[in-house]
Amino acid sequence: MEFKCYYMTSRRDFLASLSVLTGASLVGWPQGVRAQPSADFLHGFVDRLRPVGRALELEGWYVWCNSPIEGPDGKTHVFFSRWREEKGMGGWLNGCEIARAVADSPEGPFTYVETVLSPRPGAWDATTCHNPHIRQIGDQYCLLYMGNANGKTNTKRVGMALASSLEGPWRRPDQPLLDAGPTGAWDDHCTTNPSLIQHPNGQYWLYYKSWNTADYENEQGRIRGNRKYGVAVADRLEGPYTRYEGNPVVDFSGRGNNTQLEDAFVWRQGKTWYMLARDMGYFNHEVGILMESADGLHWSAPVVAFRPLSTYVQEPPAPPHLHRYGRVERPQLLFRNGKPAYLFTAAQGGKYRTASSFIFRLA
Repeated sequence: MEFKCYYMTSRRDFLASLSVLTGASLVGWPQGVRAQPSADFLHGFVDRLRPVGRALELEGWYVWCNSPIEGPDGKTHVFFSRWREEKGMGGWLNGCEIARAVADSPEGPFTYVETVLSPRPGAWDATTCHNPHIRQIGDQYCLLYMGNANGKTNTKRVGMALASSLEGPWRRPDQPLLDAGPTGAWDDHCTTNPSLIQHPNGQYWLYYKSWNTADYENEQGRIRGNRKYGVAVADRLEGPYTRYEGNPVVDFSGRGNNTQLEDAFVWRQGKTWYMLARDMGYFNHEVGILMESADGLHWSAPVVAFRPLSTYVQEPPAPPHLHRYGRVERPQLLFRNGKPAYLFTAAQGGKYRTASSFIFRLA
C-alpha cells in the first residue's frame, strides 16, 4: 500500500492511537500537534543541496557512515565507519571499526583523530562496529551503532555508547540496546541503522531498520528481506526500549518489486518530524527520499531528497570492483541553530578507489 500522512484531530485521539504501546507512557505531548508540516521545506530540500565534495579519503581504507556533530570547541567532529581495503566493499559486515575525525569547518579538511569503537571478541559486537549515529542529549553524547557477533546479518544489533565528552571515554554496553523481534515478526532477523530522537514529552524514540528472516507472501508475491522501519520507546536513555505495536511505521512492500528503504535519519523541526533515507525502489535505487510526519508514526509519501552523484559532480568511470558506484548513501545531517546546515553521505570511489565521505551544503 502507499503511505499517506495522517493528522490527529485532538490530543485525546492522538494519545488513544498510541495506546498499543506497552511499557511506556506517552504523556505530555505538546499542544499544536495538528499543525500541518511545511510543504515548502519538504519539496525544496533537494534543490537546496550544493556539493562540497569528497572528504576522508583514507589510503588503504573504505570509509562509510559519516555522522557529524558540532563540538563545544566550535569544530566539526565526524564519527565514521572504516575497514581495511583488502576486505573489499563487504568488509563493513565482518571487520569494521568506528573512528572520529575533526575539522575546523564542516567543509573540511578532516583529520583522523582516533578509533573510538573496535570489535570485541566474545561480545555481541565481536566482529564489526558500524552505522555510527552521534547525538547530544542533555550533558551526554550518545553514539548509536550496529554490531554483530558472527560476521553475518542475523546477529546485527543496535547498541549505544555514552560519554560526557566527544573525546570519550566511551562506556560501551554489555548487551545490545534492542534485540531482534520474535520468530515470525517483521523484524525477527536483526536491528540496525539506528536513529535516535528525544520526544517532546521526554521519552526516547529509537528508529531502526529490520527485515524478516523467512519468505512471506502478499498480494505482490513472495518477498524475503524487505527492509522496513520501526520505532521503540524508552523512558530512560539507556532503556529498556519497548517496540511500538503498530510497527513497522514505514513499509513499502505493498508497492511490489520488493520496494524498500534504508539508512533513515530522523529529526524534529518545529512541530514536524522528518525522515531522510536512501530509496530502494520507490523512485529508484539511485536517489534519497524525504518524508514528514505530525506525530513520528504516520509518514507522508516520500519526495526525492538527493539525486545521483553524477548530478552534482563528474567523476571517473566506475572501477570494476565497485558495484554501487555513482550514488550516495547513509545520509546524516549537521545542524546549526537548530536547522540542517550540511548533509554528510558516503559514496564509493574517490582518490583511492574505495569509498569516502561526500558532503553537501544546504543553501
